[in-house]
Amino acid sequence: MNMKQMSLSMLLEKTSACLLLLALSFSAFAQPDNYPSRPIKMIIPFAPGGASDFIGRIISVKMSEVLGQQVIVDNRSGAAGNIGVEAAAKSAPDGYTILLGNIGTLAINPALFPSLNINPLRDFIPVTQVADVPSALVANNDFPPNNVLQLAAYLKANPDKFNFATPGGGSANRLEMEVFMKLVGASMTHVPYKGGGGPATIGLIGGETQVMFNTLPSVKQFMIANKIKSYAVTGQTRQPGLPNVPTMLELGYPEYKSGSWQMVLVPTGTPQDVVMKLFNALNKVLSMPEINDRIVNGGANIILSKSPADAKNFVVSESKKWSVVVKESGAVAD
Repeated sequence: MNMKQMSLSMLLEKTSACLLLLALSFSAFAQPDNYPSRPIKMIIPFAPGGASDFIGRIISVKMSEVLGQQVIVDNRSGAAGNIGVEAAAKSAPDGYTILLGNIGTLAINPALFPSLNINPLRDFIPVTQVADVPSALVANNDFPPNNVLQLAAYLKANPDKFNFATPGGGSANRLEMEVFMKLVGASMTHVPYKGGGGPATIGLIGGETQVMFNTLPSVKQFMIANKIKSYAVTGQTRQPGLPNVPTMLELGYPEYKSGSWQMVLVPTGTPQDVVMKLFNALNKVLSMPEINDRIVNGGANIILSKSPADAKNFVVSESKKWSVVVKESGAVAD
């Protein structure tokens, strides 16, 4: 081998070594151990002011502290939450986009909207439940009935004369009212809004609608201030700050022993190490006493899954349950 050939060979060896070192550097940078290295976006598929927004904004601040990167809330409302869910499902599966889904977007919408482009069980990896949110049955202050018994009788005597509001066509609150109407033999016109805490509640106070089920965090302050009538809450116990408001369960409606759950998910394909890092971060955040106090005082309860696998099993079970409720209630997408 002459000197020229030796020089060329040495150059190729050095180049190969540099390329290998560069590849290893990029590989190390891409490892989940370095996650997160930039801000994370939390898509909330509802307008500001509702229960999902309430929960998301509380946990996002502490998640930022625990993970060392800012968690930015991105409200994507519309189509009963389907717009935000689809945007999250189409995001890169790298842990930098997470979804705060709920009972409506994950378990009810697939049955209520058969032509959906996304399938939560296929397109997402559940990380953990974060909260369970009771609902409240409330009315405009000028609406004559003063309790649930009077409400049932009044609606039955005046079919199709009143409007009921919901935070969206696929919301659990919509099904809660559909079930109630079926139980008491009533009928009303459904008026869906793009969110519960803002649009739907404002519409109720202003008289656009007369009655609704809404998530408790969306209406609790208005109930305490007597800006709306408080008939009852769902769940198994009366709520802090509302000692005189009975549960639907104690009034003889066992169908209302639970509320609306909230869950964090990531797009399918997200590395398992990233999923576990988010799971551990959320467990740490939701174990903080100050976070518990804020969520409970706002009208919700912290619920944590034992593992991402446990969270997935829960979504599967809830999807089966609510598909039956949708069918039996006769609810259809508006």
